[in-house]
Amino acid sequence: MKVSITINGSEHSHEVEPRTLLVHYIREHAHLTGTNIGCDTSSCGACTVHLDGEAVKSCTILAAQADGGSVTTIEGLSKNGEMHPMQKAFMDNHGLQCGFCTPGMVMAAIGLLNENPKPTEDEVRLGLEGNLCRCTGYHNIVKSVLAAAKK
Repeated sequence: MKVSITINGSEHSHEVEPRTLLVHYIREHAHLTGTNIGCDTSSCGACTVHLDGEAVKSCTILAAQADGGSVTTIEGLSKNGEMHPMQKAFMDNHGLQCGFCTPGMVMAAIGLLNENPKPTEDEVRLGLEGNLCRCTGYHNIVKSVLAAAKK
């Protein structure tokens, strides 16, 4: 089947099998590899992107479900060479270590702030509970999100 998805402002149209997951479409057809595949069970959140403005785990959505939609990936956040404030906050507050979870964590954190622009620490922790990090212990991730919320 043919699907057409706008990804980071660019139109992508490809023939895909109906069972193609959005994460695979992004990586294999749009050739954007910032969105990671971590578990294929929706447990880790490494594949989080924004679909029509909402943070979603792209391993749980078929490309066909996103047909006609607009997707933003981690690659689409920076504008004119400037990092998104959330990316900058993660960098400034050491909210990453190995970096594997970071794209999904950043996308989920932006989604959280879109819904709750001034979260408490507990609300950040609760809002990011669907994204796993095996390196940081979350302290600096939470610190990063709270710092971005102040901007």
